[in-house]
Amino acid sequence: MTAPQVVVHRDKELMAQAAAARLITKIVDAQAARGSASVVLTGGRNGNGLLAALGASPARDAVDWSRLDLWWGDERFLPDGHADRNVTQAREALLDAVELDPARVHAMPASDGPHGGDVDAAAEVYAAELGRAARPENHGAVPSFDVLLLGVGPDTHVASLFPELPAVRETERMVVGVRGAPKPPPVRISLTLPAIRAAREVWLLAAGEDKAKAVTIALSGAGELQAPAAGARGRRRTLWLLDRAAAAGLPRELYPPASP
Repeated sequence: MTAPQVVVHRDKELMAQAAAARLITKIVDAQAARGSASVVLTGGRNGNGLLAALGASPARDAVDWSRLDLWWGDERFLPDGHADRNVTQAREALLDAVELDPARVHAMPASDGPHGGDVDAAAEVYAAELGRAARPENHGAVPSFDVLLLGVGPDTHVASLFPELPAVRETERMVVGVRGAPKPPPVRISLTLPAIRAAREVWLLAAGEDKAKAVTIALSGAGELQAPAAGARGRRRTLWLLDRAAAAGLPRELYPPASP
């Protein structure tokens, strides 16, 4: 695990555009090296903002969308097509506009699926799907994702791993059902920290004044039980992509003064 790198952009719009450009480059490089790429998407305003910026970028055509595997870090356990589901919002922001292979779009189960309201069974199904996609060289129960995106909540949560809740304490399972989330809806599915840490690169996104305290806490040595974002790390790289408002509480030595 490497030390986090911090990049600060002028505002959230520039942050989204720069993150989209980074992601395009990473996907293209992975496809050139291995024939395919895998990305874990995140929801929320910053995750959807990145997808919208990617869709608006002329460089998006450099990606071979048919050779891209898409996964999700978490999902609201709601009926298929519900407006609050991350996959629904991702489709509106980008996915419906590009030529993906439907078999490579790995949405988390919905509450009206075969397992109904059993969120634990749904989590096990997604864990099994991840396990089938893992290769021997991954040395684990999930693929070595090229990039795993995470939004950072004002309470330092990432995916649906909230401070002090059982899911953030999980050390063995890759996917868990979450009940009693402090942010609605209360029932969710989430990757765990062990699954997140299997990624080659983890990128954490935060923009706005309401994220400044969480960013400062997570980057100041807080423990992952109290600040789950502090436990989100990539095997090769951990990158925090911020705007100036979210970075307001950080000491300037954490990031280059010349960050755009």
